[in-house]
Amino acid sequence: MQGHRWATIESKIRLGVVISLNGQLQNHKTTVSRIASILGDQESATQHLSKCLYTVGFGSNDYINNYLLPQFYPTSRQYPPDQYATVLIQQYSQKLKTLHNYGAKKIALFGIGPLGCAPGPVAMYGTNGSACVDYINKAIQLFNTNLKTLVDDLNNQFRDAKFIYINAYDLLFADASVGIQDDLVTTIIGPCCPVANLPMNNGILTCIPFSTSCSIRYANIFWDGVHSSETVNVITGRRAYMALNPTDTYPIDIRRLIQLPFL
Repeated sequence: MQGHRWATIESKIRLGVVISLNGQLQNHKTTVSRIASILGDQESATQHLSKCLYTVGFGSNDYINNYLLPQFYPTSRQYPPDQYATVLIQQYSQKLKTLHNYGAKKIALFGIGPLGCAPGPVAMYGTNGSACVDYINKAIQLFNTNLKTLVDDLNNQFRDAKFIYINAYDLLFADASVGIQDDLVTTIIGPCCPVANLPMNNGILTCIPFSTSCSIRYANIFWDGVHSSETVNVITGRRAYMALNPTDTYPIDIRRLIQLPFL
């Protein structure tokens, strides 16, 4: 599931129509009803869902396509970074509880990566001599810290489920030093594809249609102005599944999560 918390008419005009998190949950509820119908009863559906792995990503768009665009949205004027992170986590908590009520038992929650280091925000906001936009990354880290705490809260509240946290923030640049193979190492920070007028493009940081991408795609950390490359995503997925360092996941990795007995 992918989070889209702050949906407005303006965002639909700029980014296209997206399915809200509430909409995604409603769709999942419909799917659960269909599973129960196929298997014969709700108990069978519940047992089936207890075997499933759920991965949930939430928050990136609430920052990159809302909080960091004061020309379109008022949220950065309404909330300082710590309060905004708190509001998002409160909303996230309610949605995750709903997901649990629909039968999710094994849930991996991906934190937000270092958006302040992506080429789009770097070009749009400037770094004041730093490698990244530090105030953006500090705001992201507030969210991630709260998300990790939320994992503990949910695990204490729901003994029949297990939530884990994937440390996508640190994994992004850990990926850059690992590579898929020894000769395939991500080292280039800039986007693989051309992105139109990064400083003035109103937050639209995707590739120019029909443009030519970089010739050595595995060398880039970012695909466009904000999204990580396939190479990085593959490595992140591997380390989320089987952590190489204790800080990659919390409190366990996906491999151990799926090995847990049916909850």
